[in-house]
Amino acid sequence: MSALSSSDLLDLWERGSGLHPLDRGLLALSVAFPEVPRESFADWTLGRRNQVLIELHCSLFGAPLEGWAVCTRCGEKMEFEINGRALVNETAVAISREQTILFKDQFFRLPTSRDLAEAMQQKESEGAALWLMEQCRTNAAEAICWTEDEVDRVGEKMAEADPLAELRITLDCPACGNVSNETIEIISFIWSKIEARAKRLAWEVHEIASAYGWTESDVLSLSPARRALYLDMVQA
Repeated sequence: MSALSSSDLLDLWERGSGLHPLDRGLLALSVAFPEVPRESFADWTLGRRNQVLIELHCSLFGAPLEGWAVCTRCGEKMEFEINGRALVNETAVAISREQTILFKDQFFRLPTSRDLAEAMQQKESEGAALWLMEQCRTNAAEAICWTEDEVDRVGEKMAEADPLAELRITLDCPACGNVSNETIEIISFIWSKIEARAKRLAWEVHEIASAYGWTESDVLSLSPARRALYLDMVQA
């Protein structure tokens, strides 16, 4: 994984600002791994994609994944913190090997970002789930009429085989005691951090460049410690 400079991070945010979240995730991977053809990331399993995005978060912002959710019962803000490195280590074995799901004598591969993007084009959510299941069926020569329960069961088996494809946490509301299961959208989570860091960097460039007449590249070439020092002097 390539280390991202301040300039790289600003460029990543600018290029991804108008993209769909799925495309933002693939763009972030292409920046972190410039030697890998960008189109290949779309064929990574969702768990492998999310694993590397968490590793990118750890590299840029540290291991703690900190956030919050709103209690659906009382509206209280519930904060959470997950150790990203520990999470990756716990699931690394499952994600590192290609897995095939077996259900009722049918084999299914694990979904990818490309599959998910195409499934999102389906008009109904139930239709999307069935389409995704059929898309991942590797021996799909014969047509099968699947029940809703069977579609759900295959989805559960896929989630078990690809534990980081969807990151779910259980939160206890400190105000009313309500227990809820929340899903952390990894791409949106890391992108919010990228956006916040990019806006902070843009502000630092503006403040320092306005005071000293420097260019953006001049300011971004400074180490974070030196930028902080110049900001202190500008605001003194």
